[in-house]
Amino acid sequence: MGTDDFAVEHGFPHLPTVRSALTALYRRLSCDGVRSFAASLPPADVAFSDTEDLYLGVQRVAGEIVRHLRLPDARMIVSFRDMTHAAGVELAAGPEYFIELNTRFKTHRQDIGAALAHEVTHVYLHRLGLEFPGTRDNEILTDTVTAYLGSGWLLLDAYRESAVSKQKLGYLTPEEFGYVLAKRAALFGEDPAPWFTSAQGYDAYVRGRQRAREEERCPPLAAAGLTARLRYGRDRRARRASAGAGYAFEAGGGTGPLRVSFPCPACHQRIRVPVRGRLRARCTLCRSEWDCDT
Repeated sequence: MGTDDFAVEHGFPHLPTVRSALTALYRRLSCDGVRSFAASLPPADVAFSDTEDLYLGVQRVAGEIVRHLRLPDARMIVSFRDMTHAAGVELAAGPEYFIELNTRFKTHRQDIGAALAHEVTHVYLHRLGLEFPGTRDNEILTDTVTAYLGSGWLLLDAYRESAVSKQKLGYLTPEEFGYVLAKRAALFGEDPAPWFTSAQGYDAYVRGRQRAREEERCPPLAAAGLTARLRYGRDRRARRASAGAGYAFEAGGGTGPLRVSFPCPACHQRIRVPVRGRLRARCTLCRSEWDCDT
């Protein structure tokens, strides 16, 4: 996992990989599997006071995250050492997995849960057999799954930035963490805002939520704004989508009934529907339904 020893990147540079990660998660777990994580890891379960024994507390918090991800036969052996990165895990056959935390967490106990959430999710994905090629994309997958399955709000809450200091855990930008958390919130009707102790983390969540909601207002979705609808109408008449539109038109042999495909705002698998006016589209992967005006 990354550390705070670099300039904090902002915006949404990794969004294509994040979207691919959400699709891959649904394909691997199924819709029912994802929906079984309706309850996020509550703040009380990972709270870590200054009076609690350091090593017993670390094992307790790790155990809570293991239970949240339903890895009952996985044992996390956690230690501290001086290193460049915030944390790391040795992935093996199990049932014991060795996690190392940067020694600075001994005096920053409030962020231990965030570091452990990322590393335990590495174990979870290792056991699922779900991974992306390349370290960067695999770390983005891990951050995305951590946030989407209910413990990644801790990673965004660990983000703090001021004129004199900065800290960000994980590979996603703060806004991208906010984006994934907003996708989760939309699925489960959950508002993580009350859990944030970091003002910067909350602000990043709001920006990410705005980006996530924009995807629910893209044609051919009925919630699209007037300007987007006018462009969609021109593209439909031309049977060719504008650059960067997201949707695409398809016609069998060039003369058959026109269809339009677009990414599901929830899981980003493409949905294909006939071009015939108002209809309700259902994603076959995540089973979400969307009002469309095709």
